[in-house]
Amino acid sequence: MNHIELRDLDDDDLDAIFEMMRDPEAVAQAAFTAEDPDDRAAFDAWVARQRANPDVLYQVVTENGGFAGTIAAFTIDGDREVSFWIARHAWGRGVATAALRQLISREPVRPLFARAATANAGSRAVLAHVGFTEVSRNVDFAPGVGREVEEIIFTLVPALDGI
Repeated sequence: MNHIELRDLDDDDLDAIFEMMRDPEAVAQAAFTAEDPDDRAAFDAWVARQRANPDVLYQVVTENGGFAGTIAAFTIDGDREVSFWIARHAWGRGVATAALRQLISREPVRPLFARAATANAGSRAVLAHVGFTEVSRNVDFAPGVGREVEEIIFTLVPALDGI
């Protein structure tokens, strides 16, 4: 496997992140995306909010020093959640799994939660590989596919956290 690292976000990363998050195939997989992935002003405002929020840990994933995606930990309604978005060129090589293992080893809050569209087999597999288990499902509107989609909520419980 290649060398995977997490690092702080730099301004120089913004173009690569924007392009990654507007890739039509990735948007369809993620499903729960920006309303308009091509809206750069909305993207820049969203990134600025993430960077300004002390509760958000938003990092760049690198593979052998090159950009491979992003990963984050944040709190929603009192629950600590993780999320990752891997660039298509890095899919299927264990990048997301390695990055998520690194993130959860640094994140002290438990339990951790994550979400994935039921159709997103890749993300579901990554979450299972690191010990997340399904706790519930719900249906919500997914801008990435323009319709309601079933979403799975996962948790990483302390007893299973051997990472």
